[in-house]
Amino acid sequence: MTLFRLDASILPAFSASRALGDIVESEWTAAHPDETIVRHDLSVDPVDAGAWPAAVTAGMTPEDQRTDAQRAAVAQASALADQLVEADALLFTVPLYNYGVSQHFKTWFDLVYTDARTNPQGTALQGKPAVLVTVLGGNYSDGTPKEGWDHSTGWLRRVLEDVWGLDLTVVQRQFTLVGVNPALDQFADVAAELKTAAEAEAHIAGRRLAEVVKELAAA
Repeated sequence: MTLFRLDASILPAFSASRALGDIVESEWTAAHPDETIVRHDLSVDPVDAGAWPAAVTAGMTPEDQRTDAQRAAVAQASALADQLVEADALLFTVPLYNYGVSQHFKTWFDLVYTDARTNPQGTALQGKPAVLVTVLGGNYSDGTPKEGWDHSTGWLRRVLEDVWGLDLTVVQRQFTLVGVNPALDQFADVAAELKTAAEAEAHIAGRRLAEVVKELAAA
């Protein structure tokens, strides 16, 4: 069995999303100690922004007329899609940046999306179990001053759950900038509670991920 893990935080050493992802992964490893984990760290190995337009235009160009850049982009899209298709379970850790989707994740998704297996007509990922870990520096819950400012989580759910058809579990932690941004110091107690709750959810999500894969393998 194989777990594919994609990390999008630009600060690996201080990443709250990676820390929650580590909890999910620990539960996976406890259940599948000898199985493979394939990793793609977008802070170390980002997808070039020029690859997506090259892959898109390659689809409109006869194969014998494609440029080297188009051929390379198509090959890269296929290789990235392979990682998803060949895995038994998926783990994504993607923080909110500047009220929107991580640039690294969006660039990666756009390129992968050009592969026929992962576009709207493709069904290669349908029903595959997955966990999305996402963290937000502030609090964007209903009734807060910045309600509606999180333009990442909804999009992530849309493309992972609705477009790719993943069997998705979402683990989210808010107020991760409490203790970093002095303006948020008054929310220390709430932030601590949210952190504890998110960690508990990550353990549950990791165990579920491992269990669902076992059930699918036995079916």
